[in-house]
Amino acid sequence: MNISERQLDRTLIALADPTRRALLAKLTSGEARVTDLAKPFALSLNTVSKHLKSLERAGLVKRRRVGREHWLTLRPAPLDDLARWIDEKRALWSFRLKRLETLLQEEDSDD
Repeated sequence: MNISERQLDRTLIALADPTRRALLAKLTSGEARVTDLAKPFALSLNTVSKHLKSLERAGLVKRRRVGREHWLTLRPAPLDDLARWIDEKRALWSFRLKRLETLLQEEDSDD
């Protein structure tokens, strides 16, 4: 499965912010209410909510509503997709760099 450019951008943008990474880390313990996630941060609930929306757009969290409460769950699939993309790029560049090294060594031996 190839990750779309749009999904890749959303995931990387979501992960680029330390607050969003901290929110994701808290969700590794399991589902949590938005208000509980926001407590340790010196940010307004509105600001935390904006960070959570970014994580939702990236598909990294899933929200469910129970009455007035909003619960969030970590969704690791976009992280798995990103890891596969990184592995593919690493393999491609490793091959290219190895080929370049071989060519340079051949050039040196021709001298």
